[in-house]
Amino acid sequence: MTNWIGISLGDVTGIGPEVTLKAVAAEAQTDDTRYLVIGDAAHARRLNEQLGLKLPLQNYTTKDAPGQFFLCQPLPDSLPEHLMEGSPAAARAAVTWVREGAERCLRQELDALVTAPVNKEAIVRAGQAFVGQTEFLSQLAGTSRTAMMLLGQDDRGRWLRVALATTHLPLKLVSDHLTQSKIEMVIELAAQACRDLALPRARVAVCGLNPHAGEGGNMGTEEQTIIGPAVGATRRRQIDVVGPLSADALFYHAFKGEYDAVVAMYHDQGLVPLKMIGFETGVNWTLGLPFIRTSPDHGTAYNIAGQGIANPSSMLAAIRLAKQLARNRT
Repeated sequence: MTNWIGISLGDVTGIGPEVTLKAVAAEAQTDDTRYLVIGDAAHARRLNEQLGLKLPLQNYTTKDAPGQFFLCQPLPDSLPEHLMEGSPAAARAAVTWVREGAERCLRQELDALVTAPVNKEAIVRAGQAFVGQTEFLSQLAGTSRTAMMLLGQDDRGRWLRVALATTHLPLKLVSDHLTQSKIEMVIELAAQACRDLALPRARVAVCGLNPHAGEGGNMGTEEQTIIGPAVGATRRRQIDVVGPLSADALFYHAFKGEYDAVVAMYHDQGLVPLKMIGFETGVNWTLGLPFIRTSPDHGTAYNIAGQGIANPSSMLAAIRLAKQLARNRT
């Protein structure tokens, strides 16, 4: 069965459209996957020509139409050709395209959704309440049981897979937002992610919050009162999980392959080591949604947009992960 992968183009004043088309062109000959690019059709066609990619882009009509590369434009009018970076029109359009992709996934018209970068500040300035694509998609899907996992590998194929117990919070608020139930949920989703990837095992390691995992309560008590009980509860549910462990040593052992996934307590604790080994190939995967969603692990990069120099490696990795998950699910 041929899988359909939807890709929302993101903010057209950023590098999203460029890395999308470059990545699709690079991946096109590997199999018969069909792609639905959701965004501004005129912009995509101009960019396809400017980059010399020669992708045979067709307007989408039905799933049965012959072809491999299709364009879907949810908005009735095309965006102006020349927009300032962070344009309100581009920001609002980007949200519409993500919504369109998610709704098609929920209707089972697409097997996965890959989302190109949007700019949260630009969306908020354009008058829309917006925390992030993960939260937006969770709301559309009617679930709060989701978590962010970032995956990346080095040039020798050594992986890190990191799920976050908290995401975009000031450091001083992290402890207040950690709960036993939330950590249990992220551990369960991380273990399920390993199974979705068809890994031979699903061994999860959990970071402590404090240096040296709190040193038995001498350097913080969250390990004893919140994190440890969450690990114990999930272990009793037959999940292969260890922790809380000191994060500075844990990532060394995870990188050597002793653990299949890591649950980090806050954003930089988990993403600094990940980006050290896989900065250009990192992928953001939203765990817990009723459909597959991945995205490149970078932003809109306004400073290099329109120059044709954006590196599509992270988008390519996001597409490949979406395809792998779709095949495994099928």
